[in-house]
Amino acid sequence: MNRRYFLMGSAAATATRVVKARQSPNDTVRVAVIGCGGRGNSHMGAWTNMPNVQLAALVDVDDSHSERFIGSLQKRGKQPVPTFRDIRKVLDDKNIDAVSIASPNHWHALQTIWACQAGKDVYVEKPATHNVFESRQIVAAARKYNRMVQMGSQSRSSAALQEAVQRLKSGEFGEIYHARALCFKARNTIGKTPPSPVPPGVDYDMWCGPAPVRPFTKNRFHYNWHWFWDTGNGDLGNQGIHEVDIAYWGSGWKHPTKVTAAGGKYMFDDDQETPNTILASLEFVVDGKPKLMTFDTRHWYNNHEAGIGGERAGNTIGNIFYGSKGYLVIDGYNKYYSFMDRDGKPGPANNSRDNHFENFISGVRSRKREDLTAEIEQGAWSCVLMHLANVSYRVGRTLHWDEKTWSVKNDAEANKLLTREYRGQYVVPKNV
Repeated sequence: MNRRYFLMGSAAATATRVVKARQSPNDTVRVAVIGCGGRGNSHMGAWTNMPNVQLAALVDVDDSHSERFIGSLQKRGKQPVPTFRDIRKVLDDKNIDAVSIASPNHWHALQTIWACQAGKDVYVEKPATHNVFESRQIVAAARKYNRMVQMGSQSRSSAALQEAVQRLKSGEFGEIYHARALCFKARNTIGKTPPSPVPPGVDYDMWCGPAPVRPFTKNRFHYNWHWFWDTGNGDLGNQGIHEVDIAYWGSGWKHPTKVTAAGGKYMFDDDQETPNTILASLEFVVDGKPKLMTFDTRHWYNNHEAGIGGERAGNTIGNIFYGSKGYLVIDGYNKYYSFMDRDGKPGPANNSRDNHFENFISGVRSRKREDLTAEIEQGAWSCVLMHLANVSYRVGRTLHWDEKTWSVKNDAEANKLLTREYRGQYVVPKNV
């Protein structure tokens, strides 16, 4: 089975799909959605409401999820589509052009690599990887099999935020010295749930996939898998990765020299393993000058820094870029405003929706990587920055990053956390 999927990305199959994609902007692109949870619903909605795009199949290890999606299609007057538990059934179908991955984090890289090997283009939700090793492999697969691969960082397709980043890089705000990513969400406790039987209609072994098979509990399953290291990356890798990506995009700083993170589980006594509060500092040297990037993730009660989130209670999701001539604020996914000089007079501002799903389809048609606003090389590096912050938190000390070897200097414990022990047939390959 594994060998078969390593060999599926043949030159002949790839060439056929490339020719088909180039024939006409009106050719139908057939997309399969992998993962029928919350984000999967957004994927399904996109592919069923876009001209010349067809939802071709649904994949989920929980039959009740697939059934709910089919019911939703029928209520909207849409035709039902085939459903599967195993993504490899979809990869066998030569009539499917792309897969749209909204599965849990620990599956993202392997499903993307399998899809690239099968000659499919890929839209993969954030974070595109579960660890640093996977970030290298997912890009290698996209390049080797000449696939269009996009990470689900919607802000990259916002005209307003594209304008904001252009202003930052043009020097309008002077020298940018500090990029902040803020993820303050009013999340409640997940409580404690004991081991219980696997629900009927669930392939739990396949759900675990590359991760160890732990005793089934409701907290380790739908959505709350985010808060366990086996399957998720905490809120820094859930909501926070959007803001991490914007910090990287707006600053352009890539390899940090030092990464330090501190935090913990505060307030709640529950099953969650990942921290609900974490503050990470990443230090860079750019053209001989020091730079600082910080990720600030908090739960429960929060203030609205720099006005992000307005007056509504609870969430402060965005970014702040500090420069020598002023500072620029990203509020959410599609809005920015700014303040200039020491007196803080209002500067440029804009607000617009994104067209991220549409952007992916445009790239599938053009076959030009530069047309993708969140092409996987950019998305995978944002993931690396997030992963390094989490590793620093887990080992409890500063990491000294070696950009030449993609490793932490003199720290075997930290380097072990840059990858994982894979299981059985669910191995992310060293040679894609």
